[in-house]
Formats: sequence, C-alpha cells, structure tokens
Amino acid sequence: MPTHTTDPVTGGEADDTEIAVIGASCRVPSASRPAEFWRLLTEGTDAVSPWPAERGPGRSWRGGFLDRVDEFDAAFFGVAPDEAAAMDPQQRLALELAWEAMEDAGLRDDQLRSSRTGVFVGVMQDDYAALSAADDGPHTFTGLHRAIIANRLSWTLGLTGPSFAVDAAQASSLVAVHLACESLRRGESTLALAGGVNLILSPRGMETAAGLGALSVSGRCAVFDESADGFVRGEGGAFVLLKPLARAVADGDPVYCVIRGSAVNNDGGGDRLTDPDVHGQQDVLRRAYTDARTAPETVQYVELHGTGTPVGDPVEAAALSAVLAQGGPGRLPLAVGSAKTNIGHLEAAAGIVGLLKAALALRHRRLPPNLHFRTPHPDIPLEQLNLR
Repeated sequence: MPTHTTDPVTGGEADDTEIAVIGASCRVPSASRPAEFWRLLTEGTDAVSPWPAERGPGRSWRGGFLDRVDEFDAAFFGVAPDEAAAMDPQQRLALELAWEAMEDAGLRDDQLRSSRTGVFVGVMQDDYAALSAADDGPHTFTGLHRAIIANRLSWTLGLTGPSFAVDAAQASSLVAVHLACESLRRGESTLALAGGVNLILSPRGMETAAGLGALSVSGRCAVFDESADGFVRGEGGAFVLLKPLARAVADGDPVYCVIRGSAVNNDGGGDRLTDPDVHGQQDVLRRAYTDARTAPETVQYVELHGTGTPVGDPVEAAALSAVLAQGGPGRLPLAVGSAKTNIGHLEAAAGIVGLLKAALALRHRRLPPNLHFRTPHPDIPLEQLNLR
C-alpha cells in the first residue's frame, strides 16, 4: 500500500518535489539567531552603523556590521589555534551557522556523520585573503581559498554529499538554495545545508564598492522611495537545513516553510553590465512559478531584492507588477518589502537572509514593516503597478 503525507501548508498530499526548511540559523547586524532577527524586523530596527574603527580608516562609510568577527571557538570544532588564525573568518562563520541550523532542527552531528548531506554555500568576498597576502604557511591555501568554505564544513561534519561554494555575485546564496533543492529532488543528497556568508574586513572593499557609484550617500537602503540613492553594504550570513517535505513530515521534523520551485537565469541585459533587465526578471519569475506549479496571481508577498538603487528598483517593481500583480480587477495589491532596509545589503548572503525573513513571516503569520519609505520613487507608481 502506498503511504501518503500531508502538506502542512495546503493540507493536501505532500508532493515529492517539495522541499521543507526544517532548521535555520543566522548572524546579522544586531541579531545572532532567527528569533532575534524576527524581533529586529518587527520592531523596525535600523541596524546600520558607522564603519568599525578597528578595521582601518573608514571615512564616513556606514553599513550593517557584526561585532566580534575575530572570535571563534576553535577547540569546539577541533581546529588547532594556528590553523584557526589562518582561516578566513567567513569559514568560521559558516561552521557556526551550519552547526546552529542543525541544532535548530534537533539533529546532532553524529546523526549526520557519513550521511549524504550536501553543502552549498554562497560566498563572493576575499577580504581576508587580501589582508593576509604577505603571510604564507601550511594552512594558507585551505584557510584563504573561498572554494574551501563548503569543503571545510563537509569535512568537519563528516558529510559525503556534494560540497561546493557558489559565487553568483549578489545571487550567490539563493543560487545555492536552488542547487541544493535540485540535488535533493534528484536523490543526489538526502539532506542539504544551504546558505551564504559575507564579511567586510577591509576598507579596500568599501573603496571598490564606492567606486561603482552604487553606495548610498545617506547611508541607508531606501527601497522604492524617492530618496533612494544606492545601498549600504552589510555583513553576516544565514543557513537553512533542507529535506524533502514528504520525509520531513513522516519524520516529524519542524517545518518553517516549503520551497515548491525555483529558477535561475541571467537578467543582466541592461544598458550596462551591472544593470538589470526587466524582461529577464519577468522570465525568471514566470519560470519559477511554473516550476512551483503556483499561479502568480495567488502570491500575497514578495521579499524584494530591493537594494534602493535608482536603476534597479524600478526594473524590479515593473517585473513584479507584470508577472504577479495584474491578475484582473479582483487582484489585491501585492505586498513587497526588503530586509536590506534594516541590515543593509549582505551581498552573497543577501538572498538567504531574505528567504529566512519570508520563512519567519510565514511562521508568525505577519509581515514586518519596511523602513525608510515615505514617498514612492517617481518611476515606481505603486497604485498603477498594484504594489504596496
């Protein structure tokens, strides 16, 4: 006799392509765990602060920064002191977040050892490697190469599934989740740890970002607002532990939310290399909802990329409106928001933080406020676009 499991979202039968988030962790400015992150969001906290003086001369830069990024319990993870000193703090942060996501799911490390658990980590910055360029020792390669971040995690936990770092720039951590879900659906992995980390350790990285002309002069991400003048950089990370929904329900696992589908493309078809293209964004949205077998007009909320740039925001608003918000006269306005207004743009980790925010909103049945919004950007007519 076939067995059936119930989808906790719809109450119907769980589909074998649906993926459950059964554990989560985060470390973001002013919040070191999901419960603290949710409190930050619901209280409308602006966690952006001045550049930390201990990281070198910083002019008037502002951003979302973590405290004590130099601290790490090396002995807990069986890492020798000299090796820990040679490790990129992003490796150390990934280890901590992966462990906390396992704990959140109620799993011990010995339960996962030798399991076909995949590890997919979004990362793009090499600040620590640049700062350590003059040093050379036995742990230099494994400590500084960002491709090792996922491998370090798999080796430490004894995991035998796929293990790789994903660098897709600002989309890195969401692409990592996409790849993790595909790996689970193919049976290549039985569980998957997916997430992203981002640390801003050098003034040089800030100078480079400022040189692009994308940083906010006002020091805030004013998403969709007429005052939007760019983004502020942020740091931290988040991880989710993923499992096929049918198995998660059968095993009695906690379920934050269900990932029904996803899609990836390149939307860089704008006038410049770094400009997004509205048709590319419409295409990936349509393909994602087709993959999820979800009617776009039924969607109630979208966590935006929402950087607060004068070029990117209008493109995103137009794409969302065309695909999701124009379902006829009875279509209620589509609610949108961005965690970047609270903590800045976490770059490689931005997507996973947005996913966690959406998962927490589902868990609490509440949408937290969006900061720094007063008057719509003139190129984003919210009423006409049917967005709120």
